[in-house]
Amino acid sequence: MKPKILVIEDNEQNLYLIDYLLGRHGYEVIQARDGRRGIAVAVELQPSLILLDIQLPDRDGYSVARELNLNAATTDIPIVAVTSHAMVGDKERILDAGCKGYIEKPIDPESFVTEIEAHLPGSGTT
Repeated sequence: MKPKILVIEDNEQNLYLIDYLLGRHGYEVIQARDGRRGIAVAVELQPSLILLDIQLPDRDGYSVARELNLNAATTDIPIVAVTSHAMVGDKERILDAGCKGYIEKPIDPESFVTEIEAHLPGSGTT
């Protein structure tokens, strides 16, 4: 059985595409549409990986990543930002917040799953 992946994303179209791509490759996808819920779900369900949008309705992804990294229950779960933040310094700021990776939107359906798999525990690249 493939790992479960938590997607914290508020945009319906992005969520649908990510869910579709990962589901097609056999991953169990768990959805949260805001940061507060994402943190609660991560603590409760202990996913193998968290995909995190930076622009969320209730709080930004930077604070969500920091909180997840400070929580003993979630500190070992890798977080990958999937975001349209692509200005100079954004990637560094995202990594400084505790994300292990960064994927720019719009996502490339051809390479997305491969990029995600590189961050899963046991892949040798996390």
